[in-house]
Amino acid sequence: MHSKILNIINKGHQRSVKIKKNIVESILIKGGSVMVSLIMVPLTIDYINPSRYGIWLTISSMVAWVSFFDIGLTQGLRNKFAGAKAEGDDDKAQVYVSTAYALLGFAFLVVWLLFLAINPFLNWAKMLGISIEMRAEVSILALIVFTYFCIQFVLRIITTILTANQNPSKVALIDFSGQVLSMLFIFLLTKTSEGSLTRLGLALCLSPILVLTVANVFFFRGAYHRYRPRWSKVKLSYSKDLLNLGLFFFVIQIAFIIQFQTANIIIAQNFSTADVVSYNVVYKYFGILEMITVIFVAPFWSASTEAFFKGEISWIKSSVKNYNVLNLLLAGLSIVMLLMASTIYELWLGKGTVHIDFQLSLWGFLFFNVVIFSNIYVAFLNGISALRLQFFASLISPFVYIISCLVLIKHFHIGVHAVFIAAIVANFNGFILAPIQYFQIIEKNKRGIWAK
Repeated sequence: MHSKILNIINKGHQRSVKIKKNIVESILIKGGSVMVSLIMVPLTIDYINPSRYGIWLTISSMVAWVSFFDIGLTQGLRNKFAGAKAEGDDDKAQVYVSTAYALLGFAFLVVWLLFLAINPFLNWAKMLGISIEMRAEVSILALIVFTYFCIQFVLRIITTILTANQNPSKVALIDFSGQVLSMLFIFLLTKTSEGSLTRLGLALCLSPILVLTVANVFFFRGAYHRYRPRWSKVKLSYSKDLLNLGLFFFVIQIAFIIQFQTANIIIAQNFSTADVVSYNVVYKYFGILEMITVIFVAPFWSASTEAFFKGEISWIKSSVKNYNVLNLLLAGLSIVMLLMASTIYELWLGKGTVHIDFQLSLWGFLFFNVVIFSNIYVAFLNGISALRLQFFASLISPFVYIISCLVLIKHFHIGVHAVFIAAIVANFNGFILAPIQYFQIIEKNKRGIWAK
């Protein structure tokens, strides 16, 4: 049995073998990651309470907007690094890495100093609709989370490099290690202290930073020493290459953040922070489907860069066909998950801990099926830098999302599940435009606007 599995893994194109090995490793690691993620929710709610956990989730979403200042640079680095590797130009790859670290380090230092200056004047109590007595505690929490986001954006460049080199399983291991450390810290907090948002923030933010720091040292002193960032390799002239491509990713990233990070804010403003928890429980539950998809799709992005660069179109066709078979299997699994949702919620969180109605689960189920269908086409287009149509769609989609949310909530008085409905509507690029674009490029051999 063991030998048969190894034969399947080692059979086929060298690129496919590398992808299959990463998939197997990622499945094992992501399986542990899912378990930790599921354990973390009741553990955290038990440490504070559903309402305060909702505050944590909402602030995290609001602070995540700091990723705007990445200006798509890391995604630009991913494609440029993969391209330099495909050309066999390690020196060029190192210049891109060094320049990316320098640019992001400077950008996020400036952003952090600005936030440090304005944070004391922000009325977090009013923004979150919470008691004025919590303003000081929430302000400290916001500073902790903001500092974490700024530091981790720079440190996570190593994960971009690993992914670009078709090693996403190593990225999964880094993330999993951070999750485990966070879980251990929170478990210790439940045994040694009363519920505190500040302590929670420190536990959840310090852990990933510690792991990322170790990862940077380990890889740049080991297998990736050729690409280790050096001041002498920082060339601002190369920043144009990163930023030109990064600009497209930047706009796409803004659309993503608006659609997925504002959900918590919209729910907190129009419903309650307890409803934020309900939404996030459904999101995490059906998000398992996307996590499974990402395990398979993540290696394909950078592999498609290499394959398209070398003109190996048949390999791309075969890979997309296999991914679509996987999507059908996941659709079947998602139906089972929907039917068992209420039972799973009770076993997971405890009876009566969080109220979740069936409609919220139903629309969460539909939303993630749309996402998993879209992922393979979007990953291919990202990999070959065919971003222009996605760029134009991303200029429109945030407005479609916000307007849809407000109309559904304010006019039609639809509940929390309105955010899932709006997200489906706003994701028209993923399930309509991206498959058409892929078909024109690969099946019809068209270029022009389709491949730009």
